[in-house]
Amino acid sequence: MSKRNRVFLGVVLGYLLGVGFLLYTILADIDPRYRESAEESLVETAQLMATLIEQQMLQDGAPQVEPLKPLFQSLYARRFEAQIFSLRKAKVELRATVTDAQGRVLFDSQGEPLGADHSAWRDVSLTLKGQYGARTSQDVNGNERSAVMYVAAPIRWQERIVGVVSVGKPVQSFGQFVEAARRKTLLVGLYSVVAVLLLMVILSAWLVRPFGIVSDYIRHVRSQRQFSLPRLSRSALGLIGAAYDEMRDALAGRSYVADYVQTLTHEIKSPLSAIRGASELLQEPMPEPDRQRFLANITRETQRIQELVDRMMELADIESRRRLDKIENVALAPLLDEIASSARASGAGRGIEVRFEPPPNATALVVEGDAFLLRRAITNLVDNALDFSPPNGVVQLSLKSTLRSVEVQVRDQGPGIPDYASDKVFEKFYSLARPHNRKKSTGLGLTFVKEIAELHRGEVSLKNAADGPGAVAVLALRRSVPGS
Repeated sequence: MSKRNRVFLGVVLGYLLGVGFLLYTILADIDPRYRESAEESLVETAQLMATLIEQQMLQDGAPQVEPLKPLFQSLYARRFEAQIFSLRKAKVELRATVTDAQGRVLFDSQGEPLGADHSAWRDVSLTLKGQYGARTSQDVNGNERSAVMYVAAPIRWQERIVGVVSVGKPVQSFGQFVEAARRKTLLVGLYSVVAVLLLMVILSAWLVRPFGIVSDYIRHVRSQRQFSLPRLSRSALGLIGAAYDEMRDALAGRSYVADYVQTLTHEIKSPLSAIRGASELLQEPMPEPDRQRFLANITRETQRIQELVDRMMELADIESRRRLDKIENVALAPLLDEIASSARASGAGRGIEVRFEPPPNATALVVEGDAFLLRRAITNLVDNALDFSPPNGVVQLSLKSTLRSVEVQVRDQGPGIPDYASDKVFEKFYSLARPHNRKKSTGLGLTFVKEIAELHRGEVSLKNAADGPGAVAVLALRRSVPGS
C-alpha cells in the first residue's frame, strides 16, 4: 500500500473514531437528561399534591385522603389521544402514595394495603427528616423495564411534618422518548459520516499531496539542464506553499465540521430539554394560565433554536470566504450616521440615546471593503452596546484615524466586561447575561464581527473603558489608498 493511501486511511480511521466517540457520548447522555427532566416535573407534582392536601384534606393535623380514591379512579379511567410528535399517549400513568408521620400508608393509587410500612423507603424516610427524598424501584425484581421513579414532598401542619405524599412515574413511560431520540441521533450521525466520507474521498488527492512533494521536486531537478540554486529554491518554495495551502484547507474543513457538531449539540440541548419538559406537562390537566405559560415557553425556546441556526448559517457563509467578492471605497461617516439613526429607535424603549458626531476630517475617512458586511459588523457592535447599556444611558459612536487605518469606536455605559470573560468575548457561543433581562444571546454576534474584520484585513477588540464605566469596542480598518 502506498504512503498516500496509508495516510488517507489513517485520516478516515481517525475521523470514524472521533465521530464514534461523539455519538457514544451523546447517546449515553440522552437517558440521564430525560430522567432529570422527568424528576423535575415529579418534584412540582409532589409539591402540588402536598399543598392540596394541606389546604383541603387536613383535620386536626391528620391527612384525610378519602377524596383521593375516587379522584384517581376517575383519572385512570380517562381515555384520550395525545399525539406527541411521532409518539402516542392514551392513558395516565402517574402514581401517588400518602403516608402518615410514621410512614404508614394512608392511600395508594395502585391499591397497596392501608397501613403498609413505607418508613424504610428512601423517599419517605428522607422526607420525614426534612430532606429531599427520591428513589427508583422496580415493580418486578430484576426487570429494569418495570422501574418507577418516585419523588416525595412533606405534608406540614403547624410547622410539623404530619405526612408524606410520594408521586411516581414508570420509567417506561418516557423510555419511548429516549429510544426515539437515540434512533434519530444515530441516524443523523450515520448520515453525517457518509456525507463527510464522500467529501474526504473528493479531497483526498489534495489532502495527501504534500507527501509527494519530494518526488515531484526530484523530477523537477532532473528536468533542469543547468543547475541554478536560486531557481530550484523558488520552485521548491512554490511546491511547498501550494501543498500547504491545500492541506490546511482540507484539515480546517474537517475540524470545522467536528467543532460545529459538538457546539451545536451542546447549545441546542438546553432548549430542547425545556421544550420536551413543557410538552410533557401539557399532557396533564392544568389551569389555563399555566397552560399558556408552558406554550409561551415552547414558542420562546423554538425561536431561540431558530435564531441560533440562522446565525450559524450566516457565520458559516462568512468563514467560507477566502476574500471579499466586492471591494469598493466605503465612506465611514455616512455609514455610521445611518446606523446611529436606525439604532435610536431600538434604544428609545429604555431611554437610551445613540450619539454620533462626525469628526472634522470625516470626508477623508474612507476604507476599502464591502459596505454591506461593514454595516452588519458595526450594527452588531451597536446592538451589543444597547443590550448592556443601563436605562437612560448613552451609546457613543466615534471615528478616529491614524496614518494607515481608521478606527470605529462604540462605547456604552454598562457594567463592563468581567475579568473572567475578557479573553472569551469573541469565542463562538460565549455570551454574558444582559443586565436588564438576565438573558443571553446566541454568542455568535461578536464572532461574526471578528470574521468580517479579518476578511477586511482589520482587527476588532472589546475592552473596558479606561476613563469611566462601560466597555469600548474598536473596529480598526485599513484606509483606502487615495486615487484607488
